[in-house]
Amino acid sequence: MIEPFLSALPVLEKLEEEGFEAYFVGGSVRDYILKKPISDVDIATSATPLEVKKIFPKTIDIGLEHGTILVLFQNQSYEITTFRAEAEYADFRRPKEVSFIRNLTDDLARRDFTMNSIAMDRLGKLIDPFNGQKAIQKKIIQTVGLAEERFQEDALRMMRAVRFMSQLSFEIDEETNKALVKLVHLLDHIAIERKRTEFEKLLVGPNRNEAIQLIIETNLYNFLPGLKNQRGVLEQLNAFASKNLNKHEMWALLIHCLGISGKTLENFLRDWRLPIKEIRDIQRIVNFLHIRLEQEWSSYILYLASLETVLAVEKLFLVIHNLQENDAISRLQNSYNNLPIKLMKEIDVTGNELMTWFNREGGPWLKEALILIEQAIVEGKVKNEKIKIKEWLLECNPK
Repeated sequence: MIEPFLSALPVLEKLEEEGFEAYFVGGSVRDYILKKPISDVDIATSATPLEVKKIFPKTIDIGLEHGTILVLFQNQSYEITTFRAEAEYADFRRPKEVSFIRNLTDDLARRDFTMNSIAMDRLGKLIDPFNGQKAIQKKIIQTVGLAEERFQEDALRMMRAVRFMSQLSFEIDEETNKALVKLVHLLDHIAIERKRTEFEKLLVGPNRNEAIQLIIETNLYNFLPGLKNQRGVLEQLNAFASKNLNKHEMWALLIHCLGISGKTLENFLRDWRLPIKEIRDIQRIVNFLHIRLEQEWSSYILYLASLETVLAVEKLFLVIHNLQENDAISRLQNSYNNLPIKLMKEIDVTGNELMTWFNREGGPWLKEALILIEQAIVEGKVKNEKIKIKEWLLECNPK
C-alpha cells in the first residue's frame, strides 16, 4: 500500500476498533490499480454519520443528508460516507431518498461504473463484486448493472463516461454506448456547471480527440452550451494535434474554431458559467491570438501580452499551423525576459514628475505620455532612466 492510503489507515483502524466496517473506495482505488497518482482518498463505512461523529471529535457536516462527514484527523481531512442505498431519482440527477445500510456490496452496487465500484480494506485486499478489475484490465468503461438505469438515475454519468474515456484512454463498452445514444437528451436536465466540470476535464485528457469524436457521434454536443448544431466546429477542433494544451488554451482553440469574438465570445463563456476571471484570461488569449495570426511578435506586443499569455498564444499558433515547436517557445521566453520593463510601474518616472516638468495639471495627456514612454522604453528608443526619459520627452514635446 502507498500514500495517501498509508496516512489514512489509522482512520480505518479507528472505525474498525469501534466495531464498524471501513474501506477505501472509488477513484483512489481505481487509480491505485492503474498505478496513477492519487491526490486524496474516500472512505466508506458501515457507521452512520452520527456514529462517525462520536468516534472522531473534529468533524464537519458537508453532506449529512447523503451520509458524508468530513473528518479532521492527524492534520488531514477525510470524507467518510456511510454505506447507503438510494431510492428513485428526481430530475435525472439526485436520489429522492437515501437510506443508510450496513452492507458494502449493496453500497458498491449504486455506483456509476464498475471500475469505480471497487473497495480496498486496510490490508490492501480488494473487494470487487462487479468485476471492476477486469474492466480496468480490458480498459473498458461499463456501468454497474443496466446502463439505461444508471443513466436515467443520473444523466451526468453520460458526461462522466466520455470524460473518463479522455482521461484514462479507455473505451466505452457497447451496451453503455447504446444507452448513451438513446438517453443523451437527458443531459438537458443537468446543471451547466456540472457539465462544464466534466467537459473541462475531457478537454485536457490525453485521449481527448477520441472523446470529442464520441461526443460528435452520439450527438452529445447538441446538449452543451453554444455547441448545438456545431458538429463541423468540433470536427475542426479534432483535426488539430493539440495534445499539450491546457484548459484555457483548449477553450481558446474551441473559440477559434467557432470564429466568435467580442460580446459573442463573452456570452459563450458565460453560458458555460465560467468564473469571470477565467473568462477574462481566455478572452486575453483569444485577442492576442488574433494579433499573432496577422503578424510576428514585436517587443511591445510581447510586453502588452504578458509572458503567460505569450506562451499560450504561441502554442496555439503552432497548433493551428501544424508547426513543430522547435525552439520557438524558448526563444519567445528569452525575448520576453530581456524586455527592459515588464510593467508600467517599473518606469523610472511618475505622473507627478511629468506634471512638474511640463507645469501642467493631470488629465488625459498624462496617461498618453506614460504610454508613450512605456512603448519607447520597451522598443529601446530610450533608456529607463529619469534624465534620459526627460530629455526624450522634451524632444517629443507631448504638449
